[in-house]
Amino acid sequence: MSENAGVPSLADLCARAVRAARTGEGVEAYAGGGRHVDVRVRAGRVESLTSAETRGVGVRTVIDGRVGYAYAADPSLDEVDALVDAARQSAAFAEPDEFNVLPAIEQAEPLSGLYRETQELVPAERKVSTALEFERAAVSAHPDVRKVRSASIADAVSRVAIASTSGGPVAYERTDCWASVSAIAERDGEMQMGFEFALARELDDLEWEPAARGAAERAARLLGGEQPKSERLPVVLDPGAATAFLSVLAGALSGEAVLKGRSPLASMVGQSVGSPALTLIDDGRLPGGTGSAPFDDEGVKTGRTLLVEAGVLRGFLHNTYTGARSGRPSTGNAGRSDHRSVPGVSPSNLSFEPGTLSAEEILRQAGRAVYVQDVTGLHSGASSITGEFSVGATGLVVEGGALGRPLREMTVASTLLEVLSGVREVGSDLRFFPMGGSIGAPTILVGEMTIAGT
Repeated sequence: MSENAGVPSLADLCARAVRAARTGEGVEAYAGGGRHVDVRVRAGRVESLTSAETRGVGVRTVIDGRVGYAYAADPSLDEVDALVDAARQSAAFAEPDEFNVLPAIEQAEPLSGLYRETQELVPAERKVSTALEFERAAVSAHPDVRKVRSASIADAVSRVAIASTSGGPVAYERTDCWASVSAIAERDGEMQMGFEFALARELDDLEWEPAARGAAERAARLLGGEQPKSERLPVVLDPGAATAFLSVLAGALSGEAVLKGRSPLASMVGQSVGSPALTLIDDGRLPGGTGSAPFDDEGVKTGRTLLVEAGVLRGFLHNTYTGARSGRPSTGNAGRSDHRSVPGVSPSNLSFEPGTLSAEEILRQAGRAVYVQDVTGLHSGASSITGEFSVGATGLVVEGGALGRPLREMTVASTLLEVLSGVREVGSDLRFFPMGGSIGAPTILVGEMTIAGT
C-alpha cells in the first residue's frame, strides 16, 4: 500500500534534505514511518488495544570531519530544509574525526516477501478475535494450565528511506506479525510459567496454535521442581536459553565495543574462541529472517558476515564509522532505534549455524545432564565486557536420553569463552528470537558448566 496521496513520501523528504547540502559538506537523511498495533487479552477479555503511528526524519551532516544531527516528527518539505540547517549548526560544535564519513549508497536487490500488503488490510476486530482464540488455546492445552499472565497478537508495518550526498534515495517496506503468551500452570499451590511465541510476515502465516500448546507444556513440565545439588555437569541449552547467551555475546562482537575496549574478543581475530562444532553468522538477507532488510540504517547493502568459523574468530560487525576506524568496510550492520538516533552497530540475523542432530538426538548424547529451559537475570548477571556470567535458571534433569524431573532455584555460572569452547553438539532446530534485532540458536550441548543449587 502506497503512502498517503498528497503527503511527501519518505524518499521525497530524504531527497529534499540532500538538495539542501552546500558545497563540500555531506548530508544524510534517514526517514522512518509505520504503524504498530498490539492486542493483549487475559481471562477472556481484551486487556488493552494500542495503535500507534510514527513518521519522522533525522538529518546527519558531516563537515570537515565534524558531525551534526537534527530530527523532527512528520516534517514538511520546508521543515526538512530547516533540519539540515540545524544539523549544520550542531556540527560546528563537534570535535573533528577523520573517520566520520558517509558511505556510498547503492540500490540493493529487493527481498522477496518482506512486505505483505494484505496485512495492512487486516481489521482490528480480526486481531482481537485471534488474540482471544490464542488465549483459549493456551488454557485448554493442559489440565494444569487454567490461565495466562498475558496473551497478545501484534503487528507492524514499517517503511524506511535513506538518501545522502553519497547516493540514494533507497527505500523498503516490511510487515511483521507476532504472537506471544505466558501460560501459568498451577498444582497444589505451586505456580510455574511457560513462555512461547510465533513470528510471521502476516497473520495468515502466524502459527499461534503451536505457540499456545508450547507455552502450556513448558509451564506444566516445571511443576513439582526441586533444587539440584551443586556440581559440574553437561548442560543442554534449549534454543531460547542458547539465544539469551548469544545476545550477551553479540555485544562483544560489535566493532563499537572493540573500539571502546569493551570486548573480551578484541585481540583474538584468527584465534580459537570456541569448539570446532561452532560457527556463528550474521546474515541480513536471510530468507524469512525476522531482521532481514535490503540495506542497513546507513543505506549500506546487507549481506552474510562470517564471525566465527569452526571455533575461530574471523571478525566483528561494523557500521561505516567503526569499519573506517578499524581499516575494514562496513558489514552492513548500522542500526538505529528510530529517526531520532544516529547509527550504532547492531546484528541483523545473528545465529549459530545449525547442525544435523535433532533436539531428541542431542538429549540422547548428553548422558546425565541438566536441560536449561529459561534463564533469568541475564542483563544483571552477565557481562559482555568480561564474558563472565552467573544467572538463575529453570529446567529439567536429563537422564536416559530424555527429559526427567523438573529443577528450580538453580544458578548457572561460567564464562562465555568457556561455554563456546565447551560446545559438543549444535542441533538442527534453529529458531530466531526478537532480541536486539534478530538473534537465533538451536539446541546446544555444552560439555560442562557449574550448576549451583543446594
